[in-house]
Amino acid sequence: MGEFTLDAINEMYIDVLREIGNIGAGNATTALASMINIRINMEVPKVALMDASKLGGAICPEDETIVGIFLEVSHDISGSMMFLLKMDAAHYLVEKLMGMPSSSEDGFSEMELSAMKEIGNIIAGSYLSALSNMTNLTIMPSVPYISVDMAAAILSVPAIQFGQYGDNALLIETEFGDDVMINGYFILMPEQDSYAKILSSLGIQI
Repeated sequence: MGEFTLDAINEMYIDVLREIGNIGAGNATTALASMINIRINMEVPKVALMDASKLGGAICPEDETIVGIFLEVSHDISGSMMFLLKMDAAHYLVEKLMGMPSSSEDGFSEMELSAMKEIGNIIAGSYLSALSNMTNLTIMPSVPYISVDMAAAILSVPAIQFGQYGDNALLIETEFGDDVMINGYFILMPEQDSYAKILSSLGIQI
């Protein structure tokens, strides 16, 4: 399995990864809907493998400020994942969760950052739970870290990490909401052998 790289993934692997994205994102947004007590409609997620250095440009201009929630993944697979939101989407979710207008259009108060971490915890935990159920692997998330910074700065994390395993990263874009539709972005970053474990557990011969 040590020879496996993301660069070698063929269309069958992409279909499997896309299905993981569909189920994981669906699970996460359903949990979010319950958390903030709104009805959520969700579009079919878009799943793409792309050069990790181009992730920022695929989401927004690299100098645009976004919210990034990052956590480590451990046990049967190891690696990390990120959940990214544009600022207007992040403010919208925080306001829904806290039941009051955001204190600032530019940044977040300590209480709002704590709420964002909790949103990230729920979304990431639900996503990884779906992946665990599909693969029968034990997948445990760490405490999430949150960053509010330019997209280029936040996305330098997966770009650096993926430099160890290959040039491509898995980006999952999902659109969800009630009266207001917002976009969220998942970046799943298992280590090289963990990607092979995930695909093998789903019956894909590596």
